Amino acid sequence: MTDRDTQTGRPQLPTGWRRLALRLPVLLFRAGLGPLFGKRFLLLHHAGRATDRDHMTVLEVVSHDSAAASWTVASGFGLRADWYRNLRAQPKTLIQVGNRPVAVTAHFLPPEEGAEIMADYARRHPRTVRRLCAFMNLRADGSEASYREAGRQIPFVRLDGGNSHRQA
Repeated sequence: MTDRDTQTGRPQLPTGWRRLALRLPVLLFRAGLGPLFGKRFLLLHHAGRATDRDHMTVLEVVSHDSAAASWTVASGFGLRADWYRNLRAQPKTLIQVGNRPVAVTAHFLPPEEGAEIMADYARRHPRTVRRLCAFMNLRADGSEASYREAGRQIPFVRLDGGNSHRQA
């Protein structure tokens, strides 16, 4: 069995020990250790679209606007990630940043906005973005144009806090 989706070339959703390893940060958040992650990661609560059961996923914060109380995250596994599909079905949810809970509404960003977000992320995290693009099988030669093109292919979601009235 290959570790890549044959149609998209993207990594397959993790199973077995890889899935367990990716769940470890959730356990750390639940144990009250969310502040260890600083502002770089958040814990997303999302209701199962079929079961309505509460699920939790730790996601990297791609960008944060403290004045607007909004956090932008990306779905590295594309449109098929469970958390992404669950937010599509029920966009009002809760996140945890450090140990602070925040009620948010998910807004699904268009590809052009994703291009801008990815170009900005590449300027702030040049080594990480190269590894990320390689992992996701996205062509990026280090130029801003290549990162913009990669950003058009990644689903980005802006999580707006209760006081924000921005629309996507």
